[in-house]
Amino acid sequence: MNLVVASPTGLCFGVRRAIERLELALAEYGTVHSLGSPMHNPQEVARLDGLGLEVIERASDMPEGEVSFVRAHGIARSEYEELERRSRLVIDGTCPHVSVAQSRAESLSKEGYSVVIVGDSNHPEVRGILGYIDGQSRVIPSEAEIDGKIRYGRLGILSQTTQRESSFASVVSKLVLNAGEIKVYNTICGATIERQKSIRRLAEQVGGIIVIGGRNSANTRKLVEIAESLGVSTMWIEHSGELDRGWLEGKRSIGVAAGGSTPDWLIKDLKCKLQTL
Repeated sequence: MNLVVASPTGLCFGVRRAIERLELALAEYGTVHSLGSPMHNPQEVARLDGLGLEVIERASDMPEGEVSFVRAHGIARSEYEELERRSRLVIDGTCPHVSVAQSRAESLSKEGYSVVIVGDSNHPEVRGILGYIDGQSRVIPSEAEIDGKIRYGRLGILSQTTQRESSFASVVSKLVLNAGEIKVYNTICGATIERQKSIRRLAEQVGGIIVIGGRNSANTRKLVEIAESLGVSTMWIEHSGELDRGWLEGKRSIGVAAGGSTPDWLIKDLKCKLQTL
């Protein structure tokens, strides 16, 4: 069996940066409180828990005078201000690409545009971006969810950073017909685009693809969706212990891809297990 690993794969810049900042803070302060999961990978969060990470669900849960951490997906402006009031130190792990999306949403709102975010309304990144909008806003996950009866005077559009380019483009092209004036910011991050391209290249080379990453990871889910849409047999796992030996049978070449929040140690462990098998 030939093993081909997608390139690039694994931790994106934003998540790697967040992990490095968090590790330094844990080494210095012992205990750090993160508002929400710092990144979408349960195994990596469990490792950080062992170093002293405490995850809280609301900014109001932050113990007075302790050290707090802002997750890679970012948080709403009001939540950040609450952490600043309650913490002796706030360490900002927001991915720079997410910070740009927050800034774009805020500027569109101030300029009087109704703001549409193309993405998942339940995703923490999107909820955080919405927290920078003071005026009218709407989250649209796909072209199919567009209400053609709604008309906009001035419409500003941006994207969740982990969206598929094709989905973003299709929503924008349809919304153009619903607005008198439109302003668009493509806030999909480069790392997301490169990983999506890499899994398309991989699909041309192998008989099956294993995607490793948290099931709560939006960018990992997009990789799985792309692989399946290309007709390649695809298995989504969080760690090597979930490997299905039966799925491997009869495949002469296997591809491995990983979401942007999947740490290197999990990918290495998967490769070692596959080589052993």
